[in-house]
Amino acid sequence: MNTEIRETGQGRPLLYLHGFADVHAAAVGWLPFHEELAKSWRVIAPAHPGCAGSDEDESIDNIDDVAFRYIELLDEMELDRVNLAGTCFGGWIAAELAVRHPERVSRLALIGASGLFIPGKPIGDLFWEIQSENMTDYRGLRRLMFARPDSVEALALFPDGRSSIEVELSRYKAMRFCSRVGFKPPYFYNRKLQQRLARYAGPALILWGEADHMVPVEHARAYQAGLKGAKLSMLPGCGHSPQVEKPAETAAILREFFS
Repeated sequence: MNTEIRETGQGRPLLYLHGFADVHAAAVGWLPFHEELAKSWRVIAPAHPGCAGSDEDESIDNIDDVAFRYIELLDEMELDRVNLAGTCFGGWIAAELAVRHPERVSRLALIGASGLFIPGKPIGDLFWEIQSENMTDYRGLRRLMFARPDSVEALALFPDGRSSIEVELSRYKAMRFCSRVGFKPPYFYNRKLQQRLARYAGPALILWGEADHMVPVEHARAYQAGLKGAKLSMLPGCGHSPQVEKPAETAAILREFFS
């Protein structure tokens, strides 16, 4: 299986698992957030199976298959132990990796990660909102991804109407991947994950936007409770995409944590 891997920066490796408002998905190149991280780290960002230029993997049925595929990728890249960060569903994958193979993760940072089932606090319906209203209006999708749906950052990544073919295809591939692991019940979560979080005992950071409409903040507190000793950092004025809404601040928090 061929995997598209983008790298930028120098220094110790930081494995970054992307989400939807991110590289390999709604963006086809690096965002200011990644460029900030690259000032301190060698940022390694693989595209999930079927996303961007990565080959489709028909054997993937659930999140377990994705986690196993990433362990294989770490072996192929000869990365025995890594600093690991993930956002959105990339954060979910990062958490699943950490609990299965804690010996492979030095430090773990989760940004607006899905993956948990919290009664009464469901994860937002990304598949519903990806369908534009009247074929042109993506306000609902932007509200799910950002604190302010009409902010400059939100409109840049998810403008109303059609984007370029390259961007539309990248977004479509990311949604196809999401449908493999998150569309049918269980929806973007693994009921077993919460009880497994204690298997990872290393340093952990939970970073969340205070106005996250996709993954409610109760999920952040559940991750903090499950990952013993984890630090919770809340970003005001941010929704589900602090790496886009406040790239410098988000990168600074990660830089301090990984340093």
